Amino acid sequence: MRNSILAVAVIAVSAGLFATSASAGSNTPGIDKRERHQAGRIYHGIQDGSLSRRESGRLIRGQVRVRRAEHRAKSDGVVTKRERVRLHRGLNRQNRRIYRARHN
Repeated sequence: MRNSILAVAVIAVSAGLFATSASAGSNTPGIDKRERHQAGRIYHGIQDGSLSRRESGRLIRGQVRVRRAEHRAKSDGVVTKRERVRLHRGLNRQNRRIYRARHN
């Protein structure tokens, strides 16, 4: 039951990623792809039991944080090099967190 609720939350976050990228102009395809991949890794961690409820919730909130930062970067219509670097750093941080949570 809990796993299915968390899985639905991950799917909702992923769907939000698609909506955000489509509405704000898809000028960050690499970032969008990484976000989708990481959301999938969280989903699979929930499914195979390698992520606890607390871990998955924390990781989902991290994905939402990155998505919000991307939305803010796109808000003026241009994603600068500095904004891209920040977004990639956030994604790198999330990547490490997902790895550690799934392998502890």
